[in-house]
Amino acid sequence: MSTVSPPPAAWSGSDPWPRDASGELLVGGRPLARVVDAVGSTPCYLYDRGRLTRRARALREAFPAGVLLHYAMKANPMPALVCHMATLVDGLDVASAGELRVALDTGMPAEHISFAGPGKSDRELEQAHAAGILVNLESFREVGVLARASERSGTRARVAVRVNLPFELKASGMKMSGGARQFGIDAELVPDMLRAIREADLAFEGFHMFAGSQNLRHAAIVEAQAKCYDQALEWSDLFPSPVRSLNLGGGFGIPYTPTEAPLDLAPVLDNLAALAERAGKDLPGAHLVIELGRYLVGEAGVYVTRVVDRKISRGQVFLVVDGGMHHHLAASGNFGQVLRRNYPVAVSASGEGGEREVASVVGPLCTPLDLLADRMELDHAEPGDLVAVFQSGAYGRSASPRAFLSHPDAVEALV
Repeated sequence: MSTVSPPPAAWSGSDPWPRDASGELLVGGRPLARVVDAVGSTPCYLYDRGRLTRRARALREAFPAGVLLHYAMKANPMPALVCHMATLVDGLDVASAGELRVALDTGMPAEHISFAGPGKSDRELEQAHAAGILVNLESFREVGVLARASERSGTRARVAVRVNLPFELKASGMKMSGGARQFGIDAELVPDMLRAIREADLAFEGFHMFAGSQNLRHAAIVEAQAKCYDQALEWSDLFPSPVRSLNLGGGFGIPYTPTEAPLDLAPVLDNLAALAERAGKDLPGAHLVIELGRYLVGEAGVYVTRVVDRKISRGQVFLVVDGGMHHHLAASGNFGQVLRRNYPVAVSASGEGGEREVASVVGPLCTPLDLLADRMELDHAEPGDLVAVFQSGAYGRSASPRAFLSHPDAVEALV
């Protein structure tokens, strides 16, 4: 293969995708057009196996002893991807019975799978107990359901307490604690929950503390982790049994715009080392867990769509593509963004030229919300050219309204 050149200025991120000498993007070390032909069609999501492996291995190797790395499947539950991730991490965290089935299919031992979510049905709780996984309790009702399931089976359900912390993760893209929340048990009610667990004779194993997600400020993550640890110790006199697992959540973010710098991991790792050393004395036999989704898979995925039309309206260029917000709601800005910001987008062109233009990339849906790039500087594109949306490995296809207007679904492939 030819020499690799850096990506165009329109792309931003901590680990840029390469191009070959002709200017075509490389995915899994192969030209994008060839990968798309092998997959069969656009639109499609492509996940680079090598990028997934490098990120997970580097992080796991950097973690201090006593700290485990879990993959949060809600970020991307594609079965092939989850099976690959299961070989790289210490555990899996699921948010539904559907995700649980995928997790069990990977061969990950049940003792390393946990289940969180504010609306677990009785059937889901019973299924989780039958599978032998750890259930993160989010209501007193769940205690009763698992107590009855334990009595029927003759085995004690494994449980941890998910805590609605009395603070937020500062500068978090999505806050999951502090104030009134549907998630977890309010911190002031945790003593009552611990007593309920003891009375129900459930197998208590620890706590799940998830303050927020998508954070690029290491100081905020360090502060939240330290507060979570200290909060757990406040209840040490009430533990029904010794803590085996203290899940400190995740929150590690990835950059989406040129103004965002990648997360500085060094202070976070130093803090984790200090907490692990404390845990060796305060919570003998316990391990700390860091639960990550977006940080592990977000930068390893690209959404690929093909230009079907090129239109100029009152001087503005519109590249109309065969994909859109129904496949990638997050890139359209309709998945939690307060102010819409463009994901990094590029035209994958083979051949020379180098002409640049300001263009908007829009989908085929009958709504002005179907916008993948708003007046971005891109390589000149014509019908048939491929457009790539980077940072698309997390909260992409599975978090999008794919049945909207009944257009064809997007294909997924691990390459």
